[in-house]
This record gives sequence, structure tokens and C-alpha cells, in this order.
Amino acid sequence: MGFPDDLGIIDLGVGFPYTSVEDKKAAYQFMRPLYKDRETIEQMEFPAEYMFKNVPDVVDPGTDPIEWTLAEMDRWNVQIAKTGCSPKGIEAKKRHPDRFVLGLDLTDCNDVMGSVRAIHEAKAKHDIVSVGCFPCGQFPQVPINDAKMYPIYAACVEADLPMFINAGIVGPRMPSYPQYVEHLDQVCYDFPELTLVTRHGCEPWEKLAMKLMLKWPGLHYCTSAFAPKHYPEEIVKYANTRGAHKILYCGYFPAGISLERQFTEMRQHVPFKDEVWPKFLRENAIRVLKLDEKMGLS
Repeated sequence: MGFPDDLGIIDLGVGFPYTSVEDKKAAYQFMRPLYKDRETIEQMEFPAEYMFKNVPDVVDPGTDPIEWTLAEMDRWNVQIAKTGCSPKGIEAKKRHPDRFVLGLDLTDCNDVMGSVRAIHEAKAKHDIVSVGCFPCGQFPQVPINDAKMYPIYAACVEADLPMFINAGIVGPRMPSYPQYVEHLDQVCYDFPELTLVTRHGCEPWEKLAMKLMLKWPGLHYCTSAFAPKHYPEEIVKYANTRGAHKILYCGYFPAGISLERQFTEMRQHVPFKDEVWPKFLRENAIRVLKLDEKMGLS
């Protein structure tokens, strides 16, 4: 069977294009205090630009970013996209409630109670389906297992929301210690009710991530920011054996990778077993985000 062309895909990481390079640069200003190298400060449009080519995230000023994104989703059979709880994301869900769900990404985990309140407010006001955190992108940085994160994890448990968290060597040129994969072990031990989904690969500790997923029922992995031909071998093997229920599809469109590249490379380079594809592209997302309860999906 191979790649299932008739499956309604759920993408756990879709955004919207910018209508100018200036707007794109402005979106990353929250990380500027962390930059030290001249190339990042003076030349890059976004802080991990050196890792990506032909990023499709700037369109003509007259383009409607939401409808542009929706058209690409339709073209590649993406039925539902999880997007950020931004003005564009909120508007997208308002226009197309059957196509978009919202996740709240925390930008200041040093404000512990502010983050806790933001989670509860976003759940009440926007019915968010997840919380997200970029530990290395906080200023000052906040490690995955830092005490500041514990009330935030507790709030996720109370609100019955999964936490999507970056893990592994960070792309932008800043210290990676906050995202060491080994930090997840302590968090999973202390929060057995928490559903955690790692973002951005866990490299070069993907084997450790696999071992921890075997150990902890609540720990999952999504493929955000990776072109399919670069999916880590350990993760593909794990999905094809004991971990089919733990690996979720998450693109990085349009921030880093086009949907055309995602789904072309999946067909050509990802050797998932036939029974893994529906779980990876749809069923695991429905379970983790509880979309069966929220949207009646199966």
C-alpha cells in the first residue's frame, strides 16, 4: 500500500506566510537578546536560516495569508492543521473551524504565573488543544527540567492539554543545554499524567529519545522542522516496531519546508510499514489532541 493518498492528514505544525521580509524579521525579535554572532544579527532573516533552503514563507502583499495556506492544505490533502494562537491563527479558526485548531506557544516561561494564567485563559477563550514551549528561545533560557517549568506542566495536566516542547540541539546559534533530551526523564517521572511531545528532532540524542519513549507512556515525538528524507533512522525503526503509537507527523510549513517537499519526500524516502502510515499521519494526533471529542474525528 505505502503512502495512503486518500487519508485526511492532520498536520501539527502549520503557519501562515508573511507579506514582507520586514514582517518576517520582526516575528523573531523576541529571541534577539540571545544572539551574539554577527551573521545572525545582521544578515539572517530568521535565526536558523542557514539550515533551510527555499523557505516559502513570504508572499505578495496583496495575498490573503490564511486562504493561501488553506489552498496549500487542500492541494496536499491536509484536512486539519494545528496552528499558533496568534491573530492569524485565531482568525483562521474563526473562518474555518473545521480545518484549524489552536495551540498556545509560551514566549516567556520566566513569568511563571503569567504563563499559567495564559494557559487557562487560552483554553477558556480559544479552546486550545495544546501548549508549546521553546526552552532555548526563552530569555533567560529555561531548561526543560527547570523549576520554573513545573507549575506550567501542572497547569497542562489540570487543563488536560499536551505539552509540545523543543528537544535536542537548537538550530539558532545559542546554547543548547536547556533542550538536552536527558532532561525529559525527570519531567516524565515527576508528571506521570502529562502528555509530552518533543519537537525538532531530539538530535543527536534520538536513540535516547526512543529509549525514553519506551520507558514513559506519556512521551511522544513529532517530526517538526525535518524534511522526511532526514527523519532519524532510530525514530523510523521505532515507529515500525514498538512505537507506531508514539510518532506524529508535524511539518514546518511555511516557516521552513513546503508541503510539496514534505509529501513528495515521504513517498520517496520514508519506509514506514503500511499499518504505521495512518497512525503517523492522523490517528495519533486525534488521540493526543483529543480531536475525537472536540471534532468528532475517527
